[in-house]
Amino acid sequence: MGKKSTLKSALSSQQTRLKKKQDVQKSAQAAEAKGKKPSAAKGKSKATPGPIIIPFQPTDKVLLIGEGNFSFTRALVCDPPPSLQYLPSSNVVATAYDTEAQCYEKYPEAQAIVEELRAKGAEIIFGVDATKLESKSSLRNRKFDKVVWNFPHAGKGISDQDRNILSNQMLLLGFLRSAAHLLAKGAVPSAQPSRKKREAGNSDREDISADEAEGSQSAQTRGTILVTLRNVTPYTLWNLSKLAKSPPPPQAAADQANPRYTQLRSFVFHRQLWKGYEHRMTKGERAYGKGTTGQGGEDRTWEFFLRD
Repeated sequence: MGKKSTLKSALSSQQTRLKKKQDVQKSAQAAEAKGKKPSAAKGKSKATPGPIIIPFQPTDKVLLIGEGNFSFTRALVCDPPPSLQYLPSSNVVATAYDTEAQCYEKYPEAQAIVEELRAKGAEIIFGVDATKLESKSSLRNRKFDKVVWNFPHAGKGISDQDRNILSNQMLLLGFLRSAAHLLAKGAVPSAQPSRKKREAGNSDREDISADEAEGSQSAQTRGTILVTLRNVTPYTLWNLSKLAKSPPPPQAAADQANPRYTQLRSFVFHRQLWKGYEHRMTKGERAYGKGTTGQGGEDRTWEFFLRD
């Protein structure tokens, strides 16, 4: 009880510092905006959006966490972007926290999706706790190039924002600690793909050969964790990047330290790239996409690899 309380205290202190920093930034931005007049200049170039990033290679072994109705898995396996057309279905393992019966009750469309995925050769595992991945016998001693969790949420329905933030920070810390055991080992990955990888990932080319796809990742690099969140409050208050790079220290000498990650990159998550993907929330009506939390902003993916 003391350990958990101390960890919550550390996270709460971290959260308070982040709130103060954001308040200062908002005040500065408001003061700056007040002192500026709208520009009437014509022909002024607008900021160009960053490149569209598909963070997978056709040789990757991919573990998907908390898949809900499995529509993202279906998009990846059954109708992927051209650069992933040679990704073997057997390289994809998709998991859900719910049991199979609970999943189909909560998301009635999931049963047909799961049947389609299994027919394709993808592996589907139910009853997987994202904070205890190593305890699942079907995942034990396996390694993945990408461990992906799109829109994680503790789903506890806590109305108090501070307690809700702490609940989700605890969830993220548990996931980052557990997933570390499943990441492939290798060289430090690069945020800039090689020329061969850029060519294989060029969405204008639809004639990529299987040999080219196989050669697009010649050297083994260490696996990465990808977490996608809405880049607005309250999700920004979870402070994902800080939790990954500088997690709270162990609270007792016998405790294992939380793993430390390096952020490889962050980029906009374009839902339209994943055909048929429908984000499902975790509780009540929100499970059917009717929630209003997180309006505005953008979907963004943060990618991390384990520090030496």
